[in-house]
Amino acid sequence: MIALSDGIEIGYDDVGTGVPVAFIHGFPHNRTLWSPQVSALVDRARCIAPDLRGFGETSRHGPFTIDQYADDVAMLLRILGIERAVVTGLSMGGYIAFSLWRRHRSLVRALVLAHTRAGADTEEGREKRRALVVLARTRGAGAVADGQITGMLGKTTRERRPAMIDEVHRMLGSASVEGIVGALEAMMARVDSTDTLATIDVPTLVIAGGEDALIPRSDAHILHDAIRGSRLEVIEHAGHVSNMERPAAFNHVLSEFLAGLEYE
Repeated sequence: MIALSDGIEIGYDDVGTGVPVAFIHGFPHNRTLWSPQVSALVDRARCIAPDLRGFGETSRHGPFTIDQYADDVAMLLRILGIERAVVTGLSMGGYIAFSLWRRHRSLVRALVLAHTRAGADTEEGREKRRALVVLARTRGAGAVADGQITGMLGKTTRERRPAMIDEVHRMLGSASVEGIVGALEAMMARVDSTDTLATIDVPTLVIAGGEDALIPRSDAHILHDAIRGSRLEVIEHAGHVSNMERPAAFNHVLSEFLAGLEYE
């Protein structure tokens, strides 16, 4: 489906009934990242999965900032008549979830923070992103996918599920250069969300991958320790996209979390 608002087209899925769950993808993904969750949860949740600005079927023009992505998601939720949602963000989607909490707190019923961190980029991290910007502009999305695929998947997945390498590579390689560059610049400029953690007072689930080479489980422990009452789940034998690598395990912990909200 496509929603038109504030001059941009937003591609999104909206399926299922029950508690609204907004799924926010990472970099350089699109909403198909969440297909294993959307298909599994349709009987218990209303699953809303948008493409972020510059990715999938959403408009490719800026501005590209973490706050703008958050505003786009908030705008879509309001268009769909959703007053409060469980905001589920993976990696860059987690950075956007923090921004949603700061800017649109009334929309957030609960948080699921998967494979993400609170801190801003280090100078080393910004240098790596600048190199990716150059790579995207000179050699295209396919080259970015080539460079990202090993870190995206855990060692166990790469060894035991080689078909997933091709599947994830296709998703990464389908991104537009405008979206890739815009997202990299947005992540480089994002604010440090560490101080935000102590303000979070909604139910929060933190998910890490035991083999995540991009955002290690130590970052998940920082989130868990700083967010009062949060729950931490480490999905072993999975890398940076555990929701695709081990969907049954991911869906189990997410379903348990959603069930707990029914008694809040």
